[in-house]
Amino acid sequence: MRVPTLASRAGSRLAPALLALALAAGARPAAAQERPRDPVQEKLEVRAQLMPRHATVLSSEIAGKIDTLPFREGESFEAGQTVAALDCTSYAARMQLADARATAAERKLEAVRVLDQRKAIGRIDLDLATTDLDAARAEQQLAAKDVSRCTLTAPFAGRVAELRVKRHQFVAAGEPLIDILNERELEVELLVPSHWVSWLAAGTPFTMAIEELKRDYPARVTRIGPRIDPVSQTVKLFGRIEGAHAELMAGMSGMAGFAPPEPAPAARAPAPPAP
Repeated sequence: MRVPTLASRAGSRLAPALLALALAAGARPAAAQERPRDPVQEKLEVRAQLMPRHATVLSSEIAGKIDTLPFREGESFEAGQTVAALDCTSYAARMQLADARATAAERKLEAVRVLDQRKAIGRIDLDLATTDLDAARAEQQLAAKDVSRCTLTAPFAGRVAELRVKRHQFVAAGEPLIDILNERELEVELLVPSHWVSWLAAGTPFTMAIEELKRDYPARVTRIGPRIDPVSQTVKLFGRIEGAHAELMAGMSGMAGFAPPEPAPAARAPAPPAP
């Protein structure tokens, strides 16, 4: 009979312990195994700002002296209301002169036509009289256009953001007079990394945290810019805060938070066929 050695007896005692350790290691997840995603930890944030959808600078189309500024900064107006007017005395006089010349050209043409019917003048005289009337009417239209430019009307409803001139001030043609905006329709503008376009689309929800108000607002993407900046690798994004909020103002800023979608689960390899 073979007598068991000391090593064989020790191995027989260690075998159950090693088997238990192996089973326990198999029950624990591997260190490299992906952990469940935490939506709070993986929330992506970028800087964003509220901008008016309708904003413009109204400029004078003619030279003249400011006669009326009916609205002060911060006051509201409706579409079509007069927001600035220039002294139109000289332009109105030019329009009267153009009207008189057009009337004279019409009467001259009538007289030339009578003479032409009587064969008292040549055809060239009739053509020249017709041309003079056309020129007079063109001057009349130009004078009327200048008179209409004396008054600046609001293209949309909104508020006065800034008055760049004062009453009785003389301004040149093309000089900015008044900044206006529509604070009722605001949109969110932001720049996001270009690789976000793989999962961003119109309608994607996000949260807009307004720093000035210390409040969060639900919002959605409305459109994505048509091109990517090759230097910064960013793309412009536009969104809209859901609902009506009278406390929001153009120029407010904060952080826009996005939750990227969960990645699709990896396909499992097919199980080997049973022997």
